[in-house]
Amino acid sequence: MIGRTLFWYFFRRYVIFTLQFFAGVLIISYLADFTEFSRRTSNLPNYSISLAMLISALRVPLIIQTAIPFVVLFSAMGTLMALNRKHELVIARSTGVSAWQFLAPLCLASLLIGVLTVLAFNPLAAKALSQAEVVDAVMHGVDPSSSNNGIIPWLRQQTDEGTTVIGATKTANRGQLLSDATFLRLDKDGSISERIDAKTATLEEGAWKLDGVTEYRPGKEVVHSKSATVKSGLTPEFIEESLADPETIPFYELGRKIRAAHSFGLNAGGFAMQYHSLVALPWLLVAMTLIAATVSMRFVRMGQSAPMILGGILAGFLLYVVSVLVKAFGSAGIVPPVAAAWFPVVVAMFFGITFLLHKEDG
Repeated sequence: MIGRTLFWYFFRRYVIFTLQFFAGVLIISYLADFTEFSRRTSNLPNYSISLAMLISALRVPLIIQTAIPFVVLFSAMGTLMALNRKHELVIARSTGVSAWQFLAPLCLASLLIGVLTVLAFNPLAAKALSQAEVVDAVMHGVDPSSSNNGIIPWLRQQTDEGTTVIGATKTANRGQLLSDATFLRLDKDGSISERIDAKTATLEEGAWKLDGVTEYRPGKEVVHSKSATVKSGLTPEFIEESLADPETIPFYELGRKIRAAHSFGLNAGGFAMQYHSLVALPWLLVAMTLIAATVSMRFVRMGQSAPMILGGILAGFLLYVVSVLVKAFGSAGIVPPVAAAWFPVVVAMFFGITFLLHKEDG
């Protein structure tokens, strides 16, 4: 039976490795994002190094949240390799400590890291990304590279001015700030009677406030103006449910957003998928730890092996790719979000447990 001192020793070593990998990924992610963002936006009139540094700093928390499964995988592998290199695991085994016992502190630490990520780090990352989108949208204006992967969201509103169809190449502030927006007014026959383009459109109480406006009317000259107002019957809640990126919604608010989307008759697959993915994240990190353990078991008996290290990395990468693919299916409604979030976790944990049972208990 593993003692308390040995338990917390393994726990502490693993946490230290995790913090080191976390710091390394943080620095690399920031530099990579800043470099790529500067490359795309350095020719914009509003660009400045300080602004680019700020936007990259606001986007890094979400990148770190995405990379946490790999951080856990590499830190678990690094911890077990270091313990093997110093023969600490061999000594622990000689005293009757099984693999399940010295993996317990690592799995517990992974579970706690996942819980901390969901409850504390995710709200920070979501709010930071939301703020980054606001600054980014204002700075980009009509820049095509700022579009949402070429997918233009469209809304339809009905007011005493008639029917208006609204589109934008980029949204921010949970859908309440539109960049490169287009407003199409329709007549009673459904034909376009007027088109209004705006660099930005902000939803205020009962109206859209437009900046950098260009108005087109059939048979009339094009009119340019600094600002304009378009009446709106849309509520901020409806806009948010329609256009908000689920990753900009903190974990605590996702349940309310799912219920609100259903009340508006909208598809809540994206919000539901994000919610269940975060709920399953702590156990995904435990699964990553077990995958790292399947690599470490061979180290104990045969010495460190580069092919086995590569195998562990590939297994973790495969698990991550499957998680992303299934998440896309869940967001699209092809697969139930609960099943999409938990399927990779269950498969990975069964794989790790089965491998360890075979190697440890025959």
